[in-house]
Amino acid sequence: MLPIERPQKIVCVGLNYRDHAEEQGVPLPERPLLFAKWPNTLIGPGDSIVLPPISEQVDYEAELGVVIGSRVRGVSVENALEAVAGYVCVNDVSARDLQFSDKQWVRGKSLDTFCPVGPLVPAADVPDPQALRIRAILNGEVMQDSTTANMVFGVAEIVAFVSEAITLEPGDLIATGTPAGVGVFRDPPVFLQPGDEITIEIEGVGSLTNPVRG
Repeated sequence: MLPIERPQKIVCVGLNYRDHAEEQGVPLPERPLLFAKWPNTLIGPGDSIVLPPISEQVDYEAELGVVIGSRVRGVSVENALEAVAGYVCVNDVSARDLQFSDKQWVRGKSLDTFCPVGPLVPAADVPDPQALRIRAILNGEVMQDSTTANMVFGVAEIVAFVSEAITLEPGDLIATGTPAGVGVFRDPPVFLQPGDEITIEIEGVGSLTNPVRG
């Protein structure tokens, strides 16, 4: 069962952690890089991430998710957090071979079960979304360990930027990017396999664990 209402939109931000850009050897973006995942990707805690037969390089991404609480369009950075209902752990599961071969990201990011989300924590319980430890743990091994202070663009900046172009509706989900340590950039690369268990932990927000099956 999903721990949040099914959103109309899932807006994602790419390359939004300084350490993630560093591990790729690429410059920081000048503005948020947006892409989308579709609602068919959504699953809840304990649900299985299903590895599709069309990909051999399925990766994990620990992300802070932002759930919108009120309709907002063209909001300022100063007022953007007023539109946030709360926060969730998100795993932006990604088929890297599809993502890179397509030269754009929607197909590789939007396969069924590719967006596990955790329970909603009210925004009032997270006084500073830019001061949270964030980790991904694969089969008991810490793969990502960073802090949301390492974001290039903070939550308020992202909400304001998205709302300049796209009206955000209550329930919409924004995934704010992932830190260093994703599987594709490890040496050797690490991709999800049947029987794996992946956990996303975010300080003050909680944890999200999902098994992996073929």
